[in-house]
Amino acid sequence: MIQTYDYIVIGVGSMGSATCYQLAKRGKSVLGLEQFSTPHELGSHAGESRIIRKAYFEHPDYIPLLIRAYENWAEISKRSGRELYHRTGLLYAAPRGHSLLESIKHAASLYQIPLQQGVASAFDLPAGYETLLEPDAGFVEPENAIRAFVTEAKTLGAAIHEGETVNDWKLEEQGLIVSTNASEYLCKKLVVTAGAWSAKLIPGITQHLNVTRQVITWVKPSDADMFSPNRFPCWMIATDRSGGSYYGFPILPEHPGALKLAYHFPGEPTDADQVNRTVTEADTGHLHQFMKAYLPAGTGETERSKVCLYSNSPDQHFAIGNLPGFEDRVCIAWGFSGHGFKFVPVVGEIMADLAMYGQTNLPIGFLSPQRFQ
Repeated sequence: MIQTYDYIVIGVGSMGSATCYQLAKRGKSVLGLEQFSTPHELGSHAGESRIIRKAYFEHPDYIPLLIRAYENWAEISKRSGRELYHRTGLLYAAPRGHSLLESIKHAASLYQIPLQQGVASAFDLPAGYETLLEPDAGFVEPENAIRAFVTEAKTLGAAIHEGETVNDWKLEEQGLIVSTNASEYLCKKLVVTAGAWSAKLIPGITQHLNVTRQVITWVKPSDADMFSPNRFPCWMIATDRSGGSYYGFPILPEHPGALKLAYHFPGEPTDADQVNRTVTEADTGHLHQFMKAYLPAGTGETERSKVCLYSNSPDQHFAIGNLPGFEDRVCIAWGFSGHGFKFVPVVGEIMADLAMYGQTNLPIGFLSPQRFQ
């Protein structure tokens, strides 16, 4: 007989693991299907750290979701017994009058988010740069977060199948049938949170989802102690008006002696199944040049580099909602465009709401997938 569940979640990475947890916490039978492991190195969540912040320059409508995300980060940290959010502060810097800083100030003023002046002594910023410090910002741990959500979901009764690839799904009279390389399953509602593989599983979004190749690198400064989390903040620096920004983190215990940095801007388009994962000097040269110019105390040899993926929507905002044409039977979340991980625990709550009720009280109207139709 075909195995039957209330809900099936396709993709147990960032958003999918939190969704499985939320559904299981509500007493529902849920199956999570993940083609790789939980976590894994091939998508968007690897790299040990992700910035979390509230003064959201992308759009202030995200801030109510962030407030809820901070609450949910505290919940999963308490439940799992591991602190997943680390308050280090976040330094922003850009040429005076830059849209990055003006948008941060605007967002902070709308929601009374504290900002301070000041700069860490390690930075060497050009004349004419302005800085802001968001003291309640910091970083979260992506791989450990996914492990926590998966562990708690299983404890609450969820089934999580790793190494099982979804080939197809379809809506039939008896429900939604999901076919994998191992079996077939039946459910009442389907959730698709497949990251860079979303266009292979969600009809109608191929022309809207742009997957790009992103490079992260770790360098070894001569004085690692000055970059410990209790002495050095996360940071984000715009060097021009291209729309991109360099960003980085303190040295973490999981990666002793090495500073992580990257460039936040969509890279070269790629296919999630055919990514060039070889990192070359062309990929990292501008990162080292940035460090020499703006953070000279952090310069050093490359410890390692890796490739991850952005899943970009046309307007760089998320797409969260019911899949048009499927009568609230299928809900989707895609297009997190390199700034989504901080929202993981609130997106899990939203997806559970959508799966169970077809709607949510959380303010996601501006993220409706229907805007791309």
